Amino acid sequence: MKHPPKAAHFLFGTHACLAAIENPLRKIKRVLTTKQAQDELGLHATQLVDGKKLESLLPPGAVHQGIAIECEPLRQPSLAEWLQEVPLPPQEESAASLSRVRERGRREGVLILDQVTDPHNVGAILRSAAAFDIGAVIATDRHAPTETGVMAKTASGAMEMVPYIMVGNLVQAIGQIKKSGYWIYGLDGEATKGIHEVRFDAKTALVMGAEGKGLRRLTAEHCDMLVKLPMSDRMESLNVSNAAAIAMYELFKSPH
Repeated sequence: MKHPPKAAHFLFGTHACLAAIENPLRKIKRVLTTKQAQDELGLHATQLVDGKKLESLLPPGAVHQGIAIECEPLRQPSLAEWLQEVPLPPQEESAASLSRVRERGRREGVLILDQVTDPHNVGAILRSAAAFDIGAVIATDRHAPTETGVMAKTASGAMEMVPYIMVGNLVQAIGQIKKSGYWIYGLDGEATKGIHEVRFDAKTALVMGAEGKGLRRLTAEHCDMLVKLPMSDRMESLNVSNAAAIAMYELFKSPH
């Protein structure tokens, strides 16, 4: 039985495409440009097409800026690969041992997304993650978008810079991250402590809830602490990508 042909995967837009072209891990099949974009960007060995041809290959309304690439989605590391996990013996899993583990070494901050579904939001979050030196963004493999051209365009090149790691069970992933020495802070509007009051540990993970729903109960229960973004009473909440950017900035500027 023949399988249907695999749908072509396209990235589009100047920043997303140039970052992908410069990424040695990105498997590119072809680069499509208009003559104007080829001249402006100084690219060579591209396939020249007109704007209407580009539009026919991309999602409706895609702002392609005269360039698109057909490529493979990036092969992302597993969480264990990214953590370079070394299993601990059972006797080392006590609370005291976890505290000692958290003093070993330093790694970049981590952002965990609890079922954030909008690819525009995830793309914006990846862009902020690159700006604030976040080491990885972790999402669930259900109720979260995989790599798309829309996400990469919104990320403005950050898709090539920040690992976007999908996990099957978020609670188990949080436990795995804790064992690697991270303190876990969940963002919750009902928390009593403001994020600006926290002096973050060198190894910190921030957890953001879904658009409108916030953190799920089990996710919140497995965080070490819940914190909130103080804001005016005139607004109940922020868009998740805006909230994530503020939280990542707080982590970025916190002394370690």
